[in-house]
Amino acid sequence: MRPLRDAQLGAFTFFASALPHDVCGSNGLPLTPNSIKILGRFQLLKTISHPRLCQYVDISRGKHGRTMHLCLFVNGYFGCNIFGLYYMTDHGADVDFPIGYPSYLAPEVIAQGSVHPSDPSQGENPLPSGPKTDVWSLGVLLFELCAGRRLLQNIEISERLKFIITLGCIDDIVTVLAEEHGCLDAIRELPENVLTLLRKCLTFLPSRRPTPAELLVDPVFEGVSCLYAPFQQPVGLFSSSLRCAHLELPEDISQLCKDDDEEYLGERAIDEVYHLWCLAGGDLEKELTNKEIIQSKPPVCTLPNFLLEDGESFGQGRDRSFLLDDTTVTLSLCQLKNRLKDVAGEAYYPLLEDEQSSLSQSNSSNELSCTVTLPLIIRERDTEYQLIRIILFDRLLKAYPYKKNLVWKEARVDIPPLIRGLAWAALLGVEGDIQAKYDSIDKDTPIPTDRQIEVDIPRCHQYDELLSSPQGHRKFRRVLKAWVVSHPDLVYWQGLDSLCAPFLWLNFNNEALAYACMSAFIPKYLYNFFLKDNSHVIQEYLTVFSQMIAFHDPELSNHLNEIGFIPDLYAIPWFLTMFTHVFPLHKIFHLWDTLLLGNSSFPFCIGVAILQQLRDRLLANGFNECILLFSDLPEIDIERCVRESINLFCWTPKSATYRQHAQPPKAQGDSSTNGFGKAANYYSSDYQDMPKTDLSREPLALSDLKAEVSPRISAEDLIDLCELSVGGQTKRSKASKPKILAVDIRSIEDFGRGHISGSISIPYSTAFSPDGELVQCPATGTLQSFRGRVIVVISHAMKSAAMFATHLVKVNYPRVTTLDGGINKMKPTGLLTVPSPQI
Repeated sequence: MRPLRDAQLGAFTFFASALPHDVCGSNGLPLTPNSIKILGRFQLLKTISHPRLCQYVDISRGKHGRTMHLCLFVNGYFGCNIFGLYYMTDHGADVDFPIGYPSYLAPEVIAQGSVHPSDPSQGENPLPSGPKTDVWSLGVLLFELCAGRRLLQNIEISERLKFIITLGCIDDIVTVLAEEHGCLDAIRELPENVLTLLRKCLTFLPSRRPTPAELLVDPVFEGVSCLYAPFQQPVGLFSSSLRCAHLELPEDISQLCKDDDEEYLGERAIDEVYHLWCLAGGDLEKELTNKEIIQSKPPVCTLPNFLLEDGESFGQGRDRSFLLDDTTVTLSLCQLKNRLKDVAGEAYYPLLEDEQSSLSQSNSSNELSCTVTLPLIIRERDTEYQLIRIILFDRLLKAYPYKKNLVWKEARVDIPPLIRGLAWAALLGVEGDIQAKYDSIDKDTPIPTDRQIEVDIPRCHQYDELLSSPQGHRKFRRVLKAWVVSHPDLVYWQGLDSLCAPFLWLNFNNEALAYACMSAFIPKYLYNFFLKDNSHVIQEYLTVFSQMIAFHDPELSNHLNEIGFIPDLYAIPWFLTMFTHVFPLHKIFHLWDTLLLGNSSFPFCIGVAILQQLRDRLLANGFNECILLFSDLPEIDIERCVRESINLFCWTPKSATYRQHAQPPKAQGDSSTNGFGKAANYYSSDYQDMPKTDLSREPLALSDLKAEVSPRISAEDLIDLCELSVGGQTKRSKASKPKILAVDIRSIEDFGRGHISGSISIPYSTAFSPDGELVQCPATGTLQSFRGRVIVVISHAMKSAAMFATHLVKVNYPRVTTLDGGINKMKPTGLLTVPSPQI
């Protein structure tokens, strides 16, 4: 949206018409309230931006179908606030009052009377209003400007309408209007080309009236159009056009410098200012109530005199508040400006290359530094903090993809809700002319999937007003169908609609971007999940997840396995929809802010974190109770879930979550780099993206994978975690405790012939007592002291290593892994140590 500058924010309100309570739609579901329909259509009006048009900014719903609209008005002119009312109310079908001012209505609109397009009795008759009716209204406005007075203001509305209809019997409408209003001399003095334009606009028959396009080529505009520079729509972030193609700098560079008393806030976009106004305590309904535009009645005064059993009521007087009141209330920005008074001017223009701090300095910089450490929910409601973050992200995104690394860096702090849609697109590596690609996809030709999509959409996040609107359903249908058509090797699975919901909500007016984000998200986190036969992919994923539960919480893993409550029973909807099927959107936004910063294995950590929040209840219950618990998932603290997921992710070796059905390695210069050859420092790369060597993990048959309770790690991870170097020495300082303990379960003789530096020897044959407990010895004492750190079991044969690891899990040892390929993988590295002979 354009900058606020010297414009003002104004609000107006009206009621949508009520629907009967006992009527359902053709799908058997309750009818969508008209206020939600209006809210959905309103979104398109927000995209209309022009210096000479009022800008719609936001809409909100109140009680009983009330809608409250926020607009931007230029030069204090509030008369144009209902230019989109006809569209947003479905040509007047969703309200109980007529649309339009009587004096400006075209004759054909008056002749047809009140029309509800949804009324089946109207048949296929075309709607009376259209571009040509607007030409008539334009003619009335031009006449008023030329005559210097308003038309038909001193007569009753019914008489006005009759007068306009009778103009059909008159040849020269302009002259008759001038005579009626006593301004004939003023009209006759007009230039001939202006009179001709008036007569064209005020042509009675629509068939003879020109269209707006025909009016634009009228000679009257030839001498005027050259005085105005053509309006250039700003180029979007993801486009093939150059964003700086029309950039013009003033000849005097000092014009860019502002005085200390100038309004920096006025240079910010309208939606930013309104967002900050709300954070600073602004309330649209409260402002309208204070100005007595919204007036409440005691409930007793709204009771009917007579009520039937079926709910039909009689005897209520018509409430005039349900008619249109076009009074506009100006919103004061004083409270917001006072809240931001300590923000220095430099904060509005941060230096992107400053590595010292992501927060610009201000008089309250210490306070801002403290704010960063506060919970996310508090940071998102802090006006000053959000201003700084919005400005910073706005600057970074305008420099995308050149500043991709910095976008990643700042996203690790937090993502401002107002910028979330574009920030996610940047994190997903969306680039290029996304609109052209989206437009090239056939979204209209019927396909077999259409029926399932139509069934799923009315059940997808319908608590949300935007997604439950008819416009939301149409956009859902188009984006989902575009994805299905553009991925012929994949199919539509139930849950894809939930996966689409966050992207559509954030980019409601940009279907192309919603589609592009979804198309980038699925290959990264859900590669081949939507194959027609995806059983092998799902089963491998759930098996790795089961190993992650055993790795991080062996006690919980043992209990769930004992009662037979396996991930197949509850986790498929989690991962197939990346938790969008189980969490509301506001939680998904916070969860995905972090998910998009992690690699494809991060969802495993989220799943484990969810289980750990339910840990006490799961451990205390059996199979049936656990099934009931997950049928209606209890409230999950999403901020705690995110924190614990990050901790789990940091403790998980990369190769432990290796999947052979994961996305293949990306080409150089893909999302793991900044697009210009330099690796990003803030990106958690996937294990499969790393160059494959002899020390890498090898693919494993699904049956073998399922037979192992603990995950395997690669020799590369072992070397890295043990910080080994050539000669068997470690690179860490003597004071630091190892991150990992290698447990060699081979015989004492084999251990003496060569082993990992720092490893301990616990031969498998003598490690456990008959009841499964570890036999106490110095080595098992060392193992106990490393409890909670990563334990790697090393053997000749993988089967014995897996069995030893299973025994450790049974006695509740966490973070147990096995070395993929065993000791043989390490022999060629030269990193094995042979103990010195005893003298």
